[in-house]
Amino acid sequence: MKKIYEESGHELKKFFNTSGVKYRELGLKEVLKTASEDEMLEILVSDGKLIKRPLLVDNKKVLIGFKENEYKENLL
Repeated sequence: MKKIYEESGHELKKFFNTSGVKYRELGLKEVLKTASEDEMLEILVSDGKLIKRPLLVDNKKVLIGFKENEYKENLL
């Protein structure tokens, strides 16, 4: 996950499923404000439900979440 994040060019917080129940249960909105990068990565990989989906990774791009226009631009 760390390699995907580093190569993506995206902010690490973008990888979190902020709409998910688990995100709210853990109070991650507040936790992530003060967490280090390593702590955020540990939290993110601790439960697959915390990762925003779909997560598309290829050798050129990392697409996070479904944004139809972004998919059309990058995949068609």
